Amino acid sequence: MRYLEPHQWHAEMRHHEERADDLTRAHLERRKAGEKHPVFDFLFDYYQVRPGQLRKWHPGLGTYLLGDPPHAQWKDYCGGGVDTQAFSARRGEGIAKIGELLSRTATNPAHFDCFGLHEWAMVYHGTPRHDLPLRLGDKTNEVVEAHQLRCTHYDAFRFFTPPARPLNLTVLSRSQQPEHDQRGCVHATMDLYKWAHKLGPLVPGDLLLDTFELARRARILDMEASPYDVRGLGFGVVPIETTEGKAEYVRRQRELSHSAAPLRAALLKIVLAVKDAKLLPKSETS
Repeated sequence: MRYLEPHQWHAEMRHHEERADDLTRAHLERRKAGEKHPVFDFLFDYYQVRPGQLRKWHPGLGTYLLGDPPHAQWKDYCGGGVDTQAFSARRGEGIAKIGELLSRTATNPAHFDCFGLHEWAMVYHGTPRHDLPLRLGDKTNEVVEAHQLRCTHYDAFRFFTPPARPLNLTVLSRSQQPEHDQRGCVHATMDLYKWAHKLGPLVPGDLLLDTFELARRARILDMEASPYDVRGLGFGVVPIETTEGKAEYVRRQRELSHSAAPLRAALLKIVLAVKDAKLLPKSETS
């Protein structure tokens, strides 16, 4: 157990709030002005995370705040530390499923040959899902038809247009997600942010914001390699329909996967600590 004196946790909480403010300020300003952002709104809307939730600092499992911290009045706390037993009683099944998915994603063979075509499959013979122009216009469908779709992430596959789904190498389902999710996937990397949020007070604030920053990087690649033209928003283009574009996508995909590994390991370590305390139902997490 790590014990923090009041001056220590005050400093950590203040640093976290300042960092969260820096990361969410532009989003809050856009929201106040009624403006949408087709790239970054995804991190809040799709993942259903509010800026205020990112700003709320948790010391995390294994840390106890001395003195009179506000956390003592918060749900799932007992004094200055997380009430792991209470949180697990409500969320135990979900925690176990997150642990299984994190573990399987880390050990399943990594793939770096999808080239971000999932976004293209979402508009194949369909309607654009964002208020953005298509970079190749009518030739968008031809890119899909010239490639083998190799998506391994169900939460991308489920948004494929009906004509695109049979073109994927594998028919994906929610029940088989642990069998297919793998550490090379850009969306599996982004999802670390989702799992960190869902693990709530068990996750220290710095780890939560680390996953948010990584998800932000992954989202930029996701959209720069998409069929949409995001140059008007200040982003670049990864033309995955070309040999050079494919090479750039794989390079950046590998970088994201490398950055994700220690964050995934840190989240899994938290789940395993709860499991070792025999607070979780039986699962395949190991």
